[in-house]
Amino acid sequence: MSALAIGDDIPAGTLADADGAAIDLKALKGAPLVVYFYPKADTPGCTTEAQDFTRLAPDFAHLNAQVIAVSRDAPAKLCKFRDKYGLTVRLASDEDGSVCEAFGTWVEKQNYGRTYMGIERSTFLFGADGKLAREWRKVRVKGHADAVLEAAKTL
Repeated sequence: MSALAIGDDIPAGTLADADGAAIDLKALKGAPLVVYFYPKADTPGCTTEAQDFTRLAPDFAHLNAQVIAVSRDAPAKLCKFRDKYGLTVRLASDEDGSVCEAFGTWVEKQNYGRTYMGIERSTFLFGADGKLAREWRKVRVKGHADAVLEAAKTL
């Protein structure tokens, strides 16, 4: 269940990017914003997703839309991930999990009979007014970045 509903304001929260610079989510209001959550840097699905958003970065920029990719990895790990794959999407660290909690992406998961807490791969699209316009939960990576771009074009 999402902690957000369509029309809700972007939650308050501060993240650190791969270089350690602060990202104040509320300060990003004024242009379309994509915030996507992924479980772990430098794993197959997460790498593909970041590469897909990087490939489409010029298209998002043409819409004046920012893309922020959030995981609980430390900034140093994000920096290595970015550099290893030449990623241009802005990677953000939520080490304490407060932003994941605010977006409702920190959930109970199961894998091979083991239950644990982790990030549910999810994407949120906010309009320039800072209101949630669209969300995707339990994302399948293939074609997802393209679908988000198409939705952003309708804002």
